[in-house]
Amino acid sequence: MRLPSTWYGFRTVIRLAPTHFCRTFQTYRYLWQDEARSRRGLSVCHRSARYVLVALFLIGSVWLLASCAPPETAAGGQEAPGAKTIENKGSDTLVNLALAWAEAYAKLHPEVRISVTGGGSGTGIAAMINGTVDIANASRAMKPEEIAEAQANGITPVEFAVSLDAIAVVVHPSNPVDRLTLQQISGIYTGQITNWSQVGGEDRPIVLLSRESNSGTYVYFLENVIRLGDDESDLLFSPDTLLMPSSEGISAEIRLNPNAIGYDGLGYVTFDQKMIAVASQAGGPYVLPSVATVNDSTYPISRPLYMYTAGEPVGAIKAYLNWVLGEGQALVPKLGFVPLK
Repeated sequence: MRLPSTWYGFRTVIRLAPTHFCRTFQTYRYLWQDEARSRRGLSVCHRSARYVLVALFLIGSVWLLASCAPPETAAGGQEAPGAKTIENKGSDTLVNLALAWAEAYAKLHPEVRISVTGGGSGTGIAAMINGTVDIANASRAMKPEEIAEAQANGITPVEFAVSLDAIAVVVHPSNPVDRLTLQQISGIYTGQITNWSQVGGEDRPIVLLSRESNSGTYVYFLENVIRLGDDESDLLFSPDTLLMPSSEGISAEIRLNPNAIGYDGLGYVTFDQKMIAVASQAGGPYVLPSVATVNDSTYPISRPLYMYTAGEPVGAIKAYLNWVLGEGQALVPKLGFVPLK
């Protein structure tokens, strides 16, 4: 590596500075010290000054090497000169898949830097409306009031379905209950059913787990499971429901609590949770969530996952979304989600 010209000037300063420093210092010392003490002082001064300059040299070397290293991008690659940055924020359900897409795309297009963060669908949509992100991830469709707010800001949101997902209802592996209807799940989460014995299990209290209200999964579960898709319903989660900040929080509680029930995206279900087979109504077929049952529409709690932009995307954002909807679909099943047909 060829060092910049300023390096050689810096090296010269390192070599000569002890002498200049000490000569200046000695000018004043001679005023009150005799020659012998001054000579001893000159020797000590040279040694002390060199120690200081060596330390400065080491600090300067670290700074120089650090400044030579190119910065890393959020997608794990290296930022190219003039790189375009795409800010992508929102759904915690989508965050792992969005990170995988960003990393794969950065390898193909190092000139594009993609920053991915979670925070919930509502958070991502709000950021898109406020103009602080380029792409909002959402595990639910935008609400009418969100669209109206965007339009009031001069923004016309554009929706892209980027993947399909199942919401799995999960319990501890030791729980003998392995099937429920949508009506029973609604009854459990509204507090009408409070004991596992009421749905064929043991005489134990049911502990309710849910995502927080800014989560798109929470909203979808409320509207399509608790309220059973009835727009006129005003049913709500039981006040006894424990709101968890993340998918990992639900997984951890299910793992430790044999009385708990929770729900989460299929891609976040781990081996130490048991998935419940769900029927749309009593007497109907009980179906487990899977890629196949989402594709054939037999699993009743499935949904699209979305990305939103503020208006029709152009340039690097358009190219990235085209890749997500095309080649990027190959990554979807690897993360536990369902690719678009």
